[in-house]
Amino acid sequence: MITMPARKPRRAAAAAARGKPLLLDRDRIKRRLADEVFDVLVIGGGITGAYALLDAASRGLRAALVEKDDFASGTSSKSSKMVHGGLRYIEQGNVNLVRHSLLERHRFRKNAPHLVQRLPFLFPILEKEGVFDPRLAKGFEGLLWTYDLVGGWRIGKLHQRLTVPEVLGHAPTLRAEHLTGGLLYFDSRADDARLTLTIIRTAAALGATVLNGATVNRLITRNGRVGGAEAGADGETLTIRANAVVNATGVWSDSVDSMADDGHRPQVRPAKGVHIVVPWHKIRNDCTITVPIPGRARRATCTRWGDTVVLGTTDNDYQGSSDDVHCTREEMEFLLEGANTAFDTQLGPDDVVGSIGGLRPLVGGKEGATLDMRRDHHITIGAGGMVTVTGGKLTTSRHMGELVIDKVLTVLGRKGQVRSRTAHLPLLGGAGYDAEAVAATGGLAAHFGERYGTEARFVHDLISEDPTLADPVVAGLPYTRAEVVYAARCELARSVDDVLSRRTRARLFARDASAAAAPAVGALLGRELGLTDAQVEQQVSAYLADVRHERTVLFEGAAAA
Repeated sequence: MITMPARKPRRAAAAAARGKPLLLDRDRIKRRLADEVFDVLVIGGGITGAYALLDAASRGLRAALVEKDDFASGTSSKSSKMVHGGLRYIEQGNVNLVRHSLLERHRFRKNAPHLVQRLPFLFPILEKEGVFDPRLAKGFEGLLWTYDLVGGWRIGKLHQRLTVPEVLGHAPTLRAEHLTGGLLYFDSRADDARLTLTIIRTAAALGATVLNGATVNRLITRNGRVGGAEAGADGETLTIRANAVVNATGVWSDSVDSMADDGHRPQVRPAKGVHIVVPWHKIRNDCTITVPIPGRARRATCTRWGDTVVLGTTDNDYQGSSDDVHCTREEMEFLLEGANTAFDTQLGPDDVVGSIGGLRPLVGGKEGATLDMRRDHHITIGAGGMVTVTGGKLTTSRHMGELVIDKVLTVLGRKGQVRSRTAHLPLLGGAGYDAEAVAATGGLAAHFGERYGTEARFVHDLISEDPTLADPVVAGLPYTRAEVVYAARCELARSVDDVLSRRTRARLFARDASAAAAPAVGALLGRELGLTDAQVEQQVSAYLADVRHERTVLFEGAAAA
């Protein structure tokens, strides 16, 4: 087994400390992938792979990550966007998972205060046809006390019992005829795609090598051990050599495991979650509200996000393609039905301005409801020495990354030699960020602050150099032309879809307006990335085709759930 002495990681955000942004050059990255020998190669650019990479880089390992599409393009941009302990896990008796999740939530809020915000959650108590009636609410309040005591208190507020007027103060359109009160507790939310990207960029600031649009076609083996991968990127073939490999590909992990072991048996059971977005003025809530879906043994959440409300539910069994997952007409209709039943409003398909469907990589048997399956992660070392991580959830991704790299050090013959440093490691933009002060400024300063933290100054610098970059890029949304330029220079955005679906969330919050903005985004990317007119046109056409397909599935029910 090859072992290497730990090297000192590069100082986080060294470029930023000199007043310069962290630039990521695609050609230079590809040369490094081809020329260097890495301690560890992570396959998969979702939240789990991102934190495994950051953990490795912060310990001084030579670390690389490749992602076949874009960072967070799978599950990690299509989650509920909640950073939470998980009340349902207490109901399932998994108190240890809740305790640990609440500790990790606290760490996220300290390490990424610009990205993870406190969010109140409201459970209305109804005489009938609610999530809770008064009798059940008494027992549920006991769960909330448990939640607070095992770690919920760290957020600075304990749960509250609300009167009917107090409930209606948070949700004035909630139907009041059967309302008897409510329970309010506190968790957090984050833009999952931006959080994932920021973790990856923090790892890059520490010296890690990262590349999106790099598809692993086969694993490299030496004497029966996995020693790297062959990946295709931009029409090139890259042979990436590494002493350890991590499979962090989520719902695709079985296919990567099969590259290392012909006899591999599938382990992952995908569970589908869907969300739709409607205008805020139709509901007017100031917190997340949990409501029942009529005739179904599950709940829906209604979360305000700017001028919109995100309605969602999770954990439906899924049998379709992992590469073409969308909210279907049937799923949209039951979410609308739940909202129309709970609120005094009339929501229809024409009110749905965006939607997402994503898959969660649960691990376990094929029997029983996915809703009842446990959310613990699974980390294994395969016969060829490849480390595979599956399961888990966004909130515990930091700890999962730590445990993954502990396994990697075992593979490298260095078990216990270097301890994880990520528990107290600020993400880029987080150190010195004052959320309250930034929020009080309002306007572009607050918008940039909540997306980039202390790195917002680099986006402001672009506008200082070219004031036209302050112009909005998508009608009705606060994203600016400067953010497109920054995404191309500093965030490895390669395409119109990268920008509109993940570097911004325009496609989710204003699907049709994002389509109208595609040519302008393409023109900016073309200038920054040196694309030809034909390449720009192809990107714009591809984005518009994807949006049309999403609309077709949503409004015509053209894909299986």
